[in-house]
Amino acid sequence: MKVVFWGSPDFAVPSLQALLDNRHQIVSVVTRPDRPAGRGRNLRRTAVKNKALNYDLSILEPESPSDGEFLRALGKSGADVCVVVAYGKKLPRPILEMFPLGCINVHASLLPSLRGAAPINWAIIKGFKTSGVTVMRMVDEMDAGPILMQSQEEIGVSETAFELETRLAVSGARALTEVLESIESGSIKSREQDESMVTYAPKINKSVARIDWSQEATVIANMIRGMDKIPGAWSLLQGNPTKLFNAIPSLTSVTGSLPGTVLDANDMSGLRVATGQGALEIGEVQPSGKKRMSATSWIRGRGTEVGQRFQ
Repeated sequence: MKVVFWGSPDFAVPSLQALLDNRHQIVSVVTRPDRPAGRGRNLRRTAVKNKALNYDLSILEPESPSDGEFLRALGKSGADVCVVVAYGKKLPRPILEMFPLGCINVHASLLPSLRGAAPINWAIIKGFKTSGVTVMRMVDEMDAGPILMQSQEEIGVSETAFELETRLAVSGARALTEVLESIESGSIKSREQDESMVTYAPKINKSVARIDWSQEATVIANMIRGMDKIPGAWSLLQGNPTKLFNAIPSLTSVTGSLPGTVLDANDMSGLRVATGQGALEIGEVQPSGKKRMSATSWIRGRGTEVGQRFQ
């Protein structure tokens, strides 16, 4: 099968590799353009571009998928199907209607739950016990197309968004190859999504990632897991933004301390912080401008002390 593959981040790489391993012909790889990143603002390629370069694949990097010249080039590709895995932009209708076998998308949730840009993060933030991937046909409305296949995965009690993403990328690649096989054999079946069950997973940004210490310990722990490792849940301490990771909740009653107050700061036992209900043990921190480190190392370097308050 001749495929145009769209994708950008690490999540898309296993799907591209699966297509290559299953001897599909990748006529073009479409990915986001190189962007400045890091302190030096050096141009950084997408993970998909790096993989495509390893196989000497044709790479297209349009600023917009609606660009006329790009659309004309895509129309001449001769591809049978378009496969999209975390590309990062909505595809216009001319592309959705361009390919004989349509456009197929791999989405990291069990649709219609968690349509949108950050389903993995929100599954953990909301305390879901299960997640999964959905392979669907693409339509104009975001993540609303008919479902072709779903694969469910349990979420571990301490699993982070990054860890879950790694697992779902693999199961998504496996489901994608099964769907393409069914399309080729003519045995593919689909079902419409139940619109009454739709929920959304909006894009994560720095403001969303700020910790609200008035919430109970379990809620905050889920939020910290869901923000690991990008963008990182954060809070102000002495006016300085500090990212927090690896939180373990305890609902044991804490009296006499405002939410966010440092209850323990020991270079052996670690960091414990009061919440609206209970407390959190924090395993790792990342002070502004520094690398991620263990809480004990941070405390050893006088990063915080009992009585200070995260806000």
